[in-house]
Amino acid sequence: MTKPDDPLKDGSGRRTLTLRAELSELDRARRFLRDALRVVRLEEEEFYKIELALVEICVNIIRYAYPGQEGMITVTVSLDPGVCLEIRDSGRPFDPRRVPPPDWDEHVKLGRKNGLGVYLARSLVDEFDYRREGGENVVTLTQCLPAAPCG
Repeated sequence: MTKPDDPLKDGSGRRTLTLRAELSELDRARRFLRDALRVVRLEEEEFYKIELALVEICVNIIRYAYPGQEGMITVTVSLDPGVCLEIRDSGRPFDPRRVPPPDWDEHVKLGRKNGLGVYLARSLVDEFDYRREGGENVVTLTQCLPAAPCG
């Protein structure tokens, strides 16, 4: 029998992992992604772009989705047509597509070290989408693959 917290292959070509919304869980998310993408021939740079986009969205959820309470994050990886990550949380509604691009001059002038995660995630993948579904925030990140172009 498989442990409930193990990444599972669900028969649909998808793999799903549910994590606590805690920074200490980020390494599990990264290992899960690496394991799920073992079957895909990705250049190292492409893998790291996808990984960084996932980590940035997860960090944003951890920091802001569940103020003062515990929460969960569910990550689903599928490979149709490219690499598709679906990241779900039931925290406060937040549409990351509404975050404006950073004002670099202002960012540097103020010495800000935060506030670039959503921008990074959006810029690292080919497609970035959001929807609110069944009381959950659902962020979808898609990276096209040379052998399986998107859209």
